[in-house]
Amino acid sequence: MSLLAFVFAAVALAITPGPGIAYVVARTVAGGRAEGLASCLGTGLGGLVHVLAAAFGLSLLIAQSAWAFNLVKYIGAAYLVYLGVRMLLRRSSDDAAPVVSAQGARRAFMEGIVVEALNIKTALFFLAFLPQFTSPDSSLAPQLVVLGSICVALNTLVDVVAVFGADRMLKSSTARAARAKVLNRVSGGTMVALGIFLATARRGG
Repeated sequence: MSLLAFVFAAVALAITPGPGIAYVVARTVAGGRAEGLASCLGTGLGGLVHVLAAAFGLSLLIAQSAWAFNLVKYIGAAYLVYLGVRMLLRRSSDDAAPVVSAQGARRAFMEGIVVEALNIKTALFFLAFLPQFTSPDSSLAPQLVVLGSICVALNTLVDVVAVFGADRMLKSSTARAARAKVLNRVSGGTMVALGIFLATARRGG
């Protein structure tokens, strides 16, 4: 059940239009497909930095106190509900693509790493999201690395698809806004339901 819930939630989050997708689309518009794909690889590597940090930090935490780790899990469940409500209330214009200039694929790649690695929201999300799907019967760090890597891979895949479809998406802003609204509602509802489920059904997990 936990694995199924994780996959469902991770996919829902990956396809939700957000700053990451807006960034790689903007890079594609400014510098072409090569620059857009380079930024996707960069943000993917930056995401792995957060995965490793979460795995290391949470492993130390549970080694010190199982109670503290459980507290993090409950706070994380509440944070998922908060994210879900934010998604449900968010306007599609909030994630409009930023204005950027062409920089070349290499610089786009490096900037993607830095931008994502320094994104505190990503760090908070991994700390809140990943522990919800771990098993106390197995070593924590490997579980966090695997789950986090899956999240990063899904996000990067969606970013790549966004790069290839950027021109078509930008041709119809009305249709794009409608799709974003539907995805926000689906993903927001998923996060709220998941947070409530984990807070009530996994006590003592």
